[in-house]
Amino acid sequence: MISVDTNIIIRFLTQDDAKQYKKAFSIFNTQEIFISDTVILETEWVLRYAYNFAPEDICNALMKLFGLKNIHLSNPSFIAQAIEWHKQGMDFSDALHLTQCQQYDKLYTFDKKFSSQSKGLTNCSVEVP
Repeated sequence: MISVDTNIIIRFLTQDDAKQYKKAFSIFNTQEIFISDTVILETEWVLRYAYNFAPEDICNALMKLFGLKNIHLSNPSFIAQAIEWHKQGMDFSDALHLTQCQQYDKLYTFDKKFSSQSKGLTNCSVEVP
């Protein structure tokens, strides 16, 4: 199994550089691939800010990518939950943070919107100190 960096995923999803897309396509079609949570987080950010993808388009692209049989994630259920919460309007990084804190009592933030949006989603309460 191999792992890929964000730029490989971006080339594969956007096809914005023909030469690099062909190489990324070959990797995705011939390898068992692990994608780390940090690469997923960065991929969402790049698609949103550099490529102006709408949240729905980001969610669709990630779900299709993670649905490939040769893709492996550290915790697929956390990623699926983060994508679902993102679809519902939560910032993707906040959603990913919350999925990874579910076993804890509280997650402190100064982000009032995050605190409000997360109410009732998990046993971990997101609170502004």
